[in-house]
Amino acid sequence: MGLPLDRDEVTAAAGRPASEPAFVPDHAGLAGHPRGLSTLFFTELWERFSYYGMRSLLMLFMVAPAAAGGLGMPAERAAAIYGLYTGSVYFTTIPGGWIADRLLGLRRAVLVGGILIALGHYCLAANVRPLFFAGLVLIVLGTGLLKANISSIVGQLYAKDDPRRDAGFSIFYMGINLGAFVSPILCGYLGQKIGWHWGFGAAGVGMTFGLIQYVRGQDRLGQAGHLTERPARSGRLWAAIIAAVAAAAALLYAVWPYRGWVMLAVTGVLFAWLLRTGARDATERKRIGAVIALFVFATLFWMGFEQAGSSLTLFADQCTHNVMFGWAFPSSWFQSVEPIFVIVFAPVFAWLWIRLARREPSSPAKFAYGLLLLGIGFLVIAVAAQVYARSGTKVSPWWLILLYLFHAFGELSLSPVGLSTVTKLAPARIVGLMMGVWFLALSLGNFLAGYVAGYFEKMPLPQLFGAVFLSTTLSGVVLALLTRPIKRLMAGVK
Repeated sequence: MGLPLDRDEVTAAAGRPASEPAFVPDHAGLAGHPRGLSTLFFTELWERFSYYGMRSLLMLFMVAPAAAGGLGMPAERAAAIYGLYTGSVYFTTIPGGWIADRLLGLRRAVLVGGILIALGHYCLAANVRPLFFAGLVLIVLGTGLLKANISSIVGQLYAKDDPRRDAGFSIFYMGINLGAFVSPILCGYLGQKIGWHWGFGAAGVGMTFGLIQYVRGQDRLGQAGHLTERPARSGRLWAAIIAAVAAAAALLYAVWPYRGWVMLAVTGVLFAWLLRTGARDATERKRIGAVIALFVFATLFWMGFEQAGSSLTLFADQCTHNVMFGWAFPSSWFQSVEPIFVIVFAPVFAWLWIRLARREPSSPAKFAYGLLLLGIGFLVIAVAAQVYARSGTKVSPWWLILLYLFHAFGELSLSPVGLSTVTKLAPARIVGLMMGVWFLALSLGNFLAGYVAGYFEKMPLPQLFGAVFLSTTLSGVVLALLTRPIKRLMAGVK
């Protein structure tokens, strides 16, 4: 599950310093941290709870027959919708940051985003097809407003040189992982065992809890989030929001047949602009080129990694004997496995990089390791799919657990490293935009993941997962061969 990025955006904001001329540090919170950290911790925990709880059910609900309360879609169409939805969630963080900076301000953007997300989940819970698509649009727009901006508020709780800063983001990061771990267990159980609307409704209730404690904890934030606040009249604000929702829905409908070309065109235009006008000298141009090179491989990583919510979810539901120690559990629970591995092994990887010291691999090398580990995970599940195809009986859940272990190792090798690398390579004046490039890699990777998952019913599963294994492994090998040229482009940055 990678909380790819859902978990990843926290580091991005660590480089966004508070700019108040008279900053008064707050040590009154838990473990000497600012009091506002707990408010933002639980807001993000509940937001991730809502997102990953809904995500654990989305594919299963779309492919479930109407007699079982689902939409009865073929896997190909459901995967296309899933890929476009998850890709759009990450893509909208770019305009969402701009709207916060120029129009709403950080605090109001987070509040409006949370309201839209909650409304989206309640639309899904209504189990009415038109409201289903409206709910997805609302969640996309709301996440775009909330996701990166709440992390920016965390960054403003601390002075630029505050030694508590990294530890504060580590605490915030744990909230993301805890939400992602708990939500599939609760929402997945309610959705699969009681009724789909119960699972989607629980996700909406979770976001509502997050909003309530966010509003009640505003005074704990001090001046954080006010630095870019803009006055707005509530009537005009909500009229603009309703117009934006309607425009987004119309745009989504219009570009649906050309969605792949649109995303590629946006990416190409952005890269061309960055190389032409974003760099002021040859060194900056080289470093931006290095980011673009790593972007390509990050996109391929997320294309495989984000099978978790689509093809791997279908494999868990249709091909896996979901019983352990004599107890049957919902297939959606597998999406809690990877986050718990991340929680357990993140400190191990942090210790490992420090322990290696001068022998620590370069950023491109770590990207290559991430792709190779991802490929090993798909080799495991390709073997499991072959066992299923030959025997005709469902396979042990340990196959998927082993896959998610390798995927967690791959995520820890690539995801936080990518964020750190972008902040080091990006020119200071456009670091926010360059972080948007990272989210664009997540967006494009999620979109491609939906395209790949569309072959779940069209291709033998050993071939499907084998193809993903080959593509990710070969990508890792190619990147390993390109490590030195990319390091030269990085111009001294490690």
